[in-house]
Amino acid sequence: MTSLFQNLPLPGLGAADLSRLPSAVPPRDGGQSRRDVDADADADREADPQTGRVAGSAAEAEALLVGLNPQQREAVLHHGGPLLIVAGAGSGKTRVLAHRIAYLLATGRAHPGEILAITFTNKAAAEMRERVATLVGPSARRMWVSTFHSACVRILRREASTLGLRSSFSIYDSADSQRLLTMVARELDLDSKKFPPKALAAKISALKDELVDPETFAATASSDTSSFESVLAQVYTRYQARLRQAHALDFDDLIMTTVHLLQAFPAVAEHYRRRFRHVLVDEYQDTNHAQYTLVRELAGVGSRRRAEGEGAPDDGPRGELTVVGDADQSIYAFRGATIRNILEFEADYPDARTILLEQNYRSTQNILSAANAVISRNSGRKPKRLWTDSGAGAQIVAYVADNEHEEARFVAEEIDRLGDSDGVRPGDVAVFYRANAQSRALEEVLIRVGLPYKVVGGTRFYERREIKDAVAYLRAIANPDDDVNLRRILNVPKRGLGDRSEAMVAAFAERERISFGAALGRLDEVPGLGTRAITGLAAFATMMTDLRSLAASGTGPAEVLGAVLDRTGYLAELRASEDPQDQSRVENLAELHAVASEFAQSEPDGDLADFLERVSLVADSDQIPSDDGEGGGVDQGVVTLMTLHTAKGLEFPVVFLTGMEDGTFPHMRSLADTDQLAEERRLAYVGLTRARERLYVSRAAVRTSWGVPNEFPASRFLDDLPEEVVDWRRRESSMDTLRRPAYGSGGYGSGGHGSGGYVSGGYGSGGSGTRTAGSSSRTGSTQAARAGSAAPRAAGGATFGSATPRPEGTVPDLALGDRVTHDAYGLGTVVGLENSGPNAVAKVDFGTEGTKRLLLRFSPVTKL
Repeated sequence: MTSLFQNLPLPGLGAADLSRLPSAVPPRDGGQSRRDVDADADADREADPQTGRVAGSAAEAEALLVGLNPQQREAVLHHGGPLLIVAGAGSGKTRVLAHRIAYLLATGRAHPGEILAITFTNKAAAEMRERVATLVGPSARRMWVSTFHSACVRILRREASTLGLRSSFSIYDSADSQRLLTMVARELDLDSKKFPPKALAAKISALKDELVDPETFAATASSDTSSFESVLAQVYTRYQARLRQAHALDFDDLIMTTVHLLQAFPAVAEHYRRRFRHVLVDEYQDTNHAQYTLVRELAGVGSRRRAEGEGAPDDGPRGELTVVGDADQSIYAFRGATIRNILEFEADYPDARTILLEQNYRSTQNILSAANAVISRNSGRKPKRLWTDSGAGAQIVAYVADNEHEEARFVAEEIDRLGDSDGVRPGDVAVFYRANAQSRALEEVLIRVGLPYKVVGGTRFYERREIKDAVAYLRAIANPDDDVNLRRILNVPKRGLGDRSEAMVAAFAERERISFGAALGRLDEVPGLGTRAITGLAAFATMMTDLRSLAASGTGPAEVLGAVLDRTGYLAELRASEDPQDQSRVENLAELHAVASEFAQSEPDGDLADFLERVSLVADSDQIPSDDGEGGGVDQGVVTLMTLHTAKGLEFPVVFLTGMEDGTFPHMRSLADTDQLAEERRLAYVGLTRARERLYVSRAAVRTSWGVPNEFPASRFLDDLPEEVVDWRRRESSMDTLRRPAYGSGGYGSGGHGSGGYVSGGYGSGGSGTRTAGSSSRTGSTQAARAGSAAPRAAGGATFGSATPRPEGTVPDLALGDRVTHDAYGLGTVVGLENSGPNAVAKVDFGTEGTKRLLLRFSPVTKL
């Protein structure tokens, strides 16, 4: 770890390179000026145990306990060893934390300067500070109430000289870090496609979250110099050296460097342990390894055990540690959060006391019973059951739609009905979904019916970068003289065409008074263009000409879009990325492809220009006010759309939880992984407990991806809901109804996630409020139906709403062991057969794509 604490001789970062890096910038979430450092010194003097503490009156302290339930009171009064407060959703944890801090101050057990309270967001920190100030007055300003990163910045600026840093060190955000990594990769002459800076940044961030420094990683990396590990080790070492030379830390360094500071300099660690006699941590279930270790160091546990071994006597300075959290709400493993930190708190701190907060002050009992039932299926959790004394409340409304459009229409109709019958405002309503791509169908229906909405924690569908890129390609194809869109995509994805070459072509076009697109056809006349630039630009122009020919031949918008994503390499680049956000972008592009497929179905004579007109009209009407008032009537607010991850910590009177299908939620990637599936269940628990008064759960029997309608069984979370708390407005889709024996169905059941089997009821078919009698299953699915695997990731032959059957007599005659090819899944082997004729079903093993159960008359399968 010497690189963190020694001034290394750092070669070669030239002045030109340094000029491209940010100068000293303020920290992202609360840095510290010199004045702050002086104030801290004053606070240290005030907090010295020798100065003593003055307690408030006994009456003031007792007043802080009024209105608390027995468990909350117990948590506020606790004195002595570490305390774990297991706070169920809506159980008043913020109030408990604020009252515990206020009680410490009121009883003289702590001075404001001796309290360190850590939260995960600046908003939560401000709320905590405000609540305590309301209880104890302005002295609360001298407490440290901040995020992990803000607290570390304050410590590091004070101790900068110990580390050989300037106290004015810069803090690089993710964009700065990626820019520096791009420079490092160029210095090492790395192939940016094989080693993209974004992937390198993610790997380095993960290493820092695990407190792995460059030297440690290099010692364990593969000796094969061409391996990713070996290259990453070189990049990590060079990157840290460049940061050091620039007197900069990236965001992940803030915590890692603070931990190493406390571990390498015992006197510094002891100073902070004596100062912060009370350390309180909120949302402990969301801590990663670095944050966990930081808490242990500040609490005075880690250093003694390193020096004296596990089980050593506890005779050094040690503050009182209070952590608040709920393992059932741990949903950020993809960000590095480690659920073991809270599950094993009592093992880490054997003298710890645990208090459960189970009384809920947010939701009705029906909502809580549903949440309890879902989360109880997770193993290894600390048992608890949320309860409330506010009554049972309305039943949870459940609905099965034929497709995602009918589901969206049901949501919009219910919001409208609740407004008319119960006075529910749009601002009282939130709609949750698992993945960003699901917002598109909801947005389009809300626009159509005139309900104002906002997308929180994300971008409106047609404003997302990948959607704007894809649409720009289509517009440049439809109109060769559209300079704005043509220049947007000239180097997207990157194809080595620089700003200088673009500027030369643009200047030539201006001089000749022609469009940029026309200038691309006269590259040999553009002065100053090098051979390499001419080759790249000519290749781009040829590709665009080919795509225009495809569109002019009468090919539908969906096929043109598919050709664009394929020919440009745009989709391949996203799929090759290890960035989880890029997977979300793939899903968004699949949704855009579904839009194009739906357009072809509704407008069979429409061409690419007609499709782009439709997109423009929808995107333009997508400008709906995001604050209350405008467009929604006086103080009506707007409907809130958000992913389930974004919803954590929020609450709404009315919640719609959509997309409740296995493969959608829980997500497809989690179905074969026990740990990931457990996290999906926790995510469902979080979603359910956001509702205060009314909760709706819905699913679509069929969703379309890449133009292929895919049938999904009901989410296993729906099966977990107690029957007595659910009002099923509609139990099964039109397709499920037709399959039942009473309707003369063949043997094709709701089996798996294959792309066949969709018999469209059309948009909105079935109708809101329809009940289907005699359903044999509460959710229209069985556990066996979950044997299917992933939905297709490439364009298939069917279009939305039709799943066009083969002509009679063309269903392939298959036998066990036959090799087949599928438009979406590729090569496969037949491993099972059911029924015959038009109801023939084949079970096909597609290798990495999984085993699919396909209704052959609807499936694009060819026998080899």
